[in-house]
Amino acid sequence: MIKNPSLTTAIALVLLTAVVLLVAVVPLLPGYDPYTQDLAGSLLYPFEMLEGKRSILGTDKLGRDVLSRLALAGQVSIVIGLCAVTISMFFGVMLGLIAGYFRGWSESLIMGLADLQLSIPRVLLLIAVTAIIGSTVVNLTLLLGLTSWVAYGRVARAMSLTLREREFVLSAITQGASPIWNIRKHMLPNVLPQMLIVGTYELGAIITLEAALSYLGLGVQPPLPSWGLMISEGQSYLELNPWLSVLPGIALFMLIAGVQFLSQAFTSEGAEDRRVSSNLAT
Repeated sequence: MIKNPSLTTAIALVLLTAVVLLVAVVPLLPGYDPYTQDLAGSLLYPFEMLEGKRSILGTDKLGRDVLSRLALAGQVSIVIGLCAVTISMFFGVMLGLIAGYFRGWSESLIMGLADLQLSIPRVLLLIAVTAIIGSTVVNLTLLLGLTSWVAYGRVARAMSLTLREREFVLSAITQGASPIWNIRKHMLPNVLPQMLIVGTYELGAIITLEAALSYLGLGVQPPLPSWGLMISEGQSYLELNPWLSVLPGIALFMLIAGVQFLSQAFTSEGAEDRRVSSNLAT
């Protein structure tokens, strides 16, 4: 764990900038084509020439351009990750605030559901449900989102337990404010900054799970590329062309590491702000 927040932020920005260049700039290049097959030009090495054309990162077993497929796979992973994080954050924050504000049977029910989900290995749950409902991109996104709400819910509940006893909330209650108004006006704005920190961490975890499911054949389905699927397909050619698995592995590492370093930087900055606020208060 890097202790310097500035260094952590710099590393995160370098890694994420490289990923952004891959997924945003490569599709604008003239030779971008992730789907066209050319069996005569299959398994080309990086920068190898064929009929006057140079393949920057080589081709796969069907002659498809690896660089183009890496870029499209990155877009797919990022879209799935962001959509799943949005879904899980919405449900997690909503359920956590309800549990912490109202307490009683609603808290017992929601936290019991959270404990039940935590008791089931997440990967096994994802594999079982995906095998039943099918592995389309929409199903995968919804499944990842609906199984990732617990972290948000537990943090939101813990914060709402403290916020509901604060003076500005109690004052609003004595003046006739409804619970929905209090949650929307007072509690949600105070909880959201912490949820964004949780979201940056969960984004890396969700992208890892998506790649793992695609690697097992239960995630993104061909011909749509996925980094996990590309790693799986390239395993058969490790001796002949290891880059087919190494390159998507590197891209996956850069995205996940960049997101995790960014989450670590946000956490360090938040802890520093709380320390400064505590010193000022004393």
